[in-house]
This record gives sequence, structure tokens and C-alpha cells, in this order.
Amino acid sequence: QVQLVESGGGLVQPGGSLTLSCTASETVSNAYAVGWYRLAPGKQRELVANIDSGGGANYARWVNGRFTISRDNAKNTIDLQMNSLEPKDTALYLCMYKRRLRDPTYWGQGTQVTVSS
Repeated sequence: QVQLVESGGGLVQPGGSLTLSCTASETVSNAYAVGWYRLAPGKQRELVANIDSGGGANYARWVNGRFTISRDNAKNTIDLQMNSLEPKDTALYLCMYKRRLRDPTYWGQGTQVTVSS
């Protein structure tokens, strides 16, 4: 069982920035995939960004260069720097971890991001 603890969410004005952080109980350096999803009211869970086993970052098309995902192998953390936030970015942001392709995907409890003036 992998434990994931997210932090960094909150209320921010449109155009503002937030950095989300996820601490994993296992090493992230060689995981099949680690990353962030989000769940907005009335919508399905969707990918925000992830990092694959080779260290490559992948982003949802709607991110449009506003977010940056990073991985700290020494601290076992996955961070998501979010800039130019918009009200439509309001959602519960969930950290995910997949050790190997055939392993289950683990999820954190999520951290709420609300973008509003």
C-alpha cells in the first residue's frame, strides 16, 4: 500500500499561482508513473500532468504551458506549480502513483483548489 499525502491547495484569485506537493511513502524515482489528476463538480476525473518512468513530463492539452510538474527523488515528492490560474481550474487535485504497469494505481485524498475573486 502506497500512502500519498497532498498539500498546498487553497483559495486564490484569478491569475494567481499555487504549488501543490505530494509526498509518497515509496520511492518515486523509478515509478511507472506519478502525477496529478483533478476532479471538478459534475465532471469526470481528468489528467493534469504526469511523469513517466523515464522522467518525461506529460501535460493535458488545456494546461497550455501554465503548469509545471516536477519530481524530487530524494524527498519522494511530486510537485505541481500552477500559474495563471482561472476559475475553471477550480477542482479537487489528486496525486497518483503507479509502481509498475500491472500494479494498481494509488491515489491521495486530494487537495482543494478554488480560483475565485
